Amino acid sequence: MTESNATIVAILADSGVTHEIIACDPALADTAVFCEHYGYAPEISANVILVASKTGEKKHAACVVLAVNRLDVNKVVRKKLGARKVSFADPKETRAITGMEIGGVTAIGLPEDLPLWVDARVMDLESVILGGGGRDTKVICSPEIFRHTPNTEIVEGLAK
Repeated sequence: MTESNATIVAILADSGVTHEIIACDPALADTAVFCEHYGYAPEISANVILVASKTGEKKHAACVVLAVNRLDVNKVVRKKLGARKVSFADPKETRAITGMEIGGVTAIGLPEDLPLWVDARVMDLESVILGGGGRDTKVICSPEIFRHTPNTEIVEGLAK
């Protein structure tokens, strides 16, 4: 278990939120491939996407959206970030900010000063599948975990 995975397991345990840690082949960590191979529904899988401003002061936010939806980067995220241009952070930037690799990024254990925006539809689920902090694990938990993550805001219409 990596240091990141251990931190996430500890946060989940302290939260009291029901959860399950699932091991996965790192080559199968990308959401669509993971769901197809392991038999999980994309409708209950969420992606955690780091976004970054491209103009002005550099700002970042992590966004949680269901795998079947698209993050509204050009309207909602851009306005919330207060930037003229916003895009997805590249893998190197994602690793530097979150300490996690794309395909394993999770909303649990992010830096406390990083805004975490969760699409409101995620909160309607009984359970959600998230990255596990590394490409070798996933977490299934109640969306109630987002009531325990720092700097978190539930956002209507974050995704299309």
